Amino acid sequence: MVQAWGFSRHGGPEVQEFFDRPDPVPRRGEVLIRVEAAGVNPLDHLLRSGLVDGLDGGRPFPRVLGMEAAGTVLARGEDVNGLEVGDAVFGFALTGGGTYAETTVLSALNTARVPEGLPMTVAATLPVAGTTAVDVLDQLGLPAGATILVNGVGGGVGLAVARLAHGRELRVIGTGSTTKREHVEAVGVRFIDYTAEDVAAAARGLVPNGFDGIVDLAGGASLRAVAPLARDPRNVIAVGDASVSGIGGRFVQRRVDRENLERSARLALDGLLAPVITAVHPLSDAPVALATVEDGHASGKVVIKTA
Repeated sequence: MVQAWGFSRHGGPEVQEFFDRPDPVPRRGEVLIRVEAAGVNPLDHLLRSGLVDGLDGGRPFPRVLGMEAAGTVLARGEDVNGLEVGDAVFGFALTGGGTYAETTVLSALNTARVPEGLPMTVAATLPVAGTTAVDVLDQLGLPAGATILVNGVGGGVGLAVARLAHGRELRVIGTGSTTKREHVEAVGVRFIDYTAEDVAAAARGLVPNGFDGIVDLAGGASLRAVAPLARDPRNVIAVGDASVSGIGGRFVQRRVDRENLERSARLALDGLLAPVITAVHPLSDAPVALATVEDGHASGKVVIKTA
């Protein structure tokens, strides 16, 4: 039996629990891994709350929390190509296996080998934040010298976007709360504190002619406040709020395949997509790790280390 942290039904933090379970059996197209590190994301608590459908793989309760992990392959299901037992890998638990656990299953098509020299804690942050950063900037396709606004820059995805944008020689201005300032400015972003100033007015003062692109990670009223600052509304890319299409923008087109994972890993090795990991918790502290992200207090990436 191995330990896992998950939820017994849909709801708030009160439905979370530790439980023991046998190693899951990899289905067709899955690999069983011994988890060494798992990334913590806002998607995790949204899935627990029942606000996102289709990512549970039809698995019964209790379900394990978490969507991304790095570890070592212990077994393979049928029709798995390119991954062998003993490989160090990282990827998505897109078939509902969860990752806040000592062992789990990952979708093989959405899993890649960890390249030599890349720490497991870093690899575990790339499936969600790393590939999202690559996707939004590829979708924008802006030339060197362009200026972007990252609305909600202080989290794992926002800081990944900022670092990758700098590598593409883009000028980055970002919005966030006071507690995020230190980590944001450390990666070279011109910071706008939404708790202390009017974001739209401050951004317009810095870039009077409008932004070449906007990456929105906040959604809702915040998205609608900054969207008019784009020179072209089609260059407003939202990561979490699909209603962006109603104001002329676009929702991020996600690529979660092995090729994009491998690309993200190469960028991380080159230092162009190095995540800002601000906290590493043991599995026993998984409730604290998720609560920090759910409360919106986390800067950068939070990681759970299970081995």
